[in-house]
Amino acid sequence: MNDENRRTAGEDWWSTDIIEMRPGMIRYHGYAIEDLIGKVGFPEMIWLMLRGDLPNTAQASLLSTVLMSAVDHGPQAPSIAIARIAATCGVGINSAMASASNVLGDVHGGAGEQCVTLYNAIQARCETGEEITAATRTELAKLKQRGVRYIPGFGHRFHPKDPRAHKLMEVLRATNDASINTQFADIAEEVERQISEGRSRGIPMNVDGATGAIYAALGFPPALCRGLFVLSRSVGIMSHAWEQMQRPERNKGPLPRTETWTYTGHAPRSVQPEGDPS
Repeated sequence: MNDENRRTAGEDWWSTDIIEMRPGMIRYHGYAIEDLIGKVGFPEMIWLMLRGDLPNTAQASLLSTVLMSAVDHGPQAPSIAIARIAATCGVGINSAMASASNVLGDVHGGAGEQCVTLYNAIQARCETGEEITAATRTELAKLKQRGVRYIPGFGHRFHPKDPRAHKLMEVLRATNDASINTQFADIAEEVERQISEGRSRGIPMNVDGATGAIYAALGFPPALCRGLFVLSRSVGIMSHAWEQMQRPERNKGPLPRTETWTYTGHAPRSVQPEGDPS
């Protein structure tokens, strides 16, 4: 291999469409950083990095709204509780944030991604000419056949009615831009209607159901929706970790020192075998 091939092999090892950089030059998807600074905000930059181009005003506004809506849900949320516990152990804020982010998986943090997958499946049926009611019923039946008991994005263990969901749907419906597919609002609300049928108390949409509708309307792939939730929740994680770091106490656990857990194991016993006189 000649010197030129060695140089090219090194440059191509981490080839990327995202960033071009040389001494004194930084470009993201072709845009010079000095042109972006002062003109582009954080939501626009997120869009650029993920989608390869700058969003229009409506897209940027809706992305900003959905990101801010899920930043925090208090220490009852596992990610927030873990951030505070980690902070009481004396680690740095980066370690506290990493510890918290690592629990944002299928159960805590994955509902938005699962919602978008469901909504996209319904939308795909509608695009073939199937009516939204029938399309929704079919996809819900498929989830039931797979043993899914709780539809992601609907119902909430804490809120009888999630105060975030209605407002997010209102914002989505008020959007008037051809690049944003507001039919996903209809799909989300049809899911809510169908899973509430025949019940004395409905199963209302929660924040994941509403943010899922917005991410789907903006055209984000399902897997990216989980990443966007992690990005959003990291703000709350950081704020709680920082608040805990300012406090003098070191309560290194989920319970105050005056409280203990309920033991459900074996009754007290001895290591000495029964009948052994020694």
